[in-house]
Amino acid sequence: MSLFWRIFLLNAVVLLAATMLLVLGPVTVSTPVLATEAVILAGGLAAMLVANAVLLRIGLAPLDRLTRAMTTTDLLRPGPRPAVAGHGGIAELITAFNSMLDRLETERGHSAARALSAQEDERRRIAQELHDEVGQTLTAVLLELKRVADHAPQPVRDEVLQVQETTRGSLDEIRRIARRLRPGVLEELGLTSALTSLTTEIADHSGLSVRRRFDPDLPDLGDEAELVLYRVAQEAITNTARHAGARHLELALLRTPSGVDLRIRDDGRGLHGTTEGAGILGMRERALLIGAEVRLGPGPAGGTEVRLSVPHHDGSR
Repeated sequence: MSLFWRIFLLNAVVLLAATMLLVLGPVTVSTPVLATEAVILAGGLAAMLVANAVLLRIGLAPLDRLTRAMTTTDLLRPGPRPAVAGHGGIAELITAFNSMLDRLETERGHSAARALSAQEDERRRIAQELHDEVGQTLTAVLLELKRVADHAPQPVRDEVLQVQETTRGSLDEIRRIARRLRPGVLEELGLTSALTSLTTEIADHSGLSVRRRFDPDLPDLGDEAELVLYRVAQEAITNTARHAGARHLELALLRTPSGVDLRIRDDGRGLHGTTEGAGILGMRERALLIGAEVRLGPGPAGGTEVRLSVPHHDGSR
């Protein structure tokens, strides 16, 4: 039965009951209406309205749950679907909404995978060009500056050497950027070595005191999951160095019964209700690609804690 007919029949039942009471009951209405009759009519009207409201509330309660689900659903934080309840059109509406969420999450996952894959390819290309083109050019400039410094008189030699040091610093910075764009150490030496290199580099440039903890015998998660772990750690550590005002950072990669947990804690100023920016949204997107979950909140001793829980699937490689 459609929603229209259910509401219509509910109202028809209430009105029919009121009519039968008026026709078959001892109550009559005078002209003009007496005070006692007005009181009885008002009571009957109130009873009909209350009965109608209660029946409609019961019948439309599943729609209220569906409305709350519509206003709170976040595709980056999948949650339980609204329970299919009610009759007729209401149950069909909830079923259609759940199916729509399934399609949206699937399409979002495919779109995010394509976008992140293209992003990694572009990062790899830029890193390669920085290393091959700009890096080699600056290396040639350094060699030429050394040759000039060897033959230049003393006043000029000092200036050339200063330019040489500036150029060498620029070359080191370009190499550092290339490593961040394309973590070659992740491919060559594995996740723990890549995270160690990342935190060491951040500590050298930001002054953070970093403490690391890696559980032994971590499960083999696969290339895609390891890249997600690395990128989430990279984003979280970069946010700490730039915005948190922290002095200490703790990174832990722990084995759990279901997989691996990455935990990054700092002693900075914390979140304090700040909105999630593109970096945090990017972490959530990456986590969903491998069925993982990112949680952000205050750390045990203040500051901020970022936690990424990655499930382990056998045969992931």
